[in-house]
Amino acid sequence: MEQILMNLVAGAIGGNAAGKASPTFDIGTIGNTIAGLVGGGVLGQLIPIVLPAISAAAMGGNLSVGGILTNLISGGAGGAILTAIIGAIKNKAAA
Repeated sequence: MEQILMNLVAGAIGGNAAGKASPTFDIGTIGNTIAGLVGGGVLGQLIPIVLPAISAAAMGGNLSVGGILTNLISGGAGGAILTAIIGAIKNKAAA
């Protein structure tokens, strides 16, 4: 449960950071947050599948600093990526 929460929070932060960093990708604070939550949640769940050592550490209750950082980075990156994709599509459709 903690991993999911870390992914969601990091995704929301990453989504807002991506939106504010480039006006091309900005879809508003609420839009950035929602896209970030979804992106962070999705990518944050895919990383442990790709890197099973992280998943094993989490299941064993031995989630290390490296595992926590991986969750935060993957969640933030997922949020930023999805926000950028949605922002680019929205702005291309509006043009």
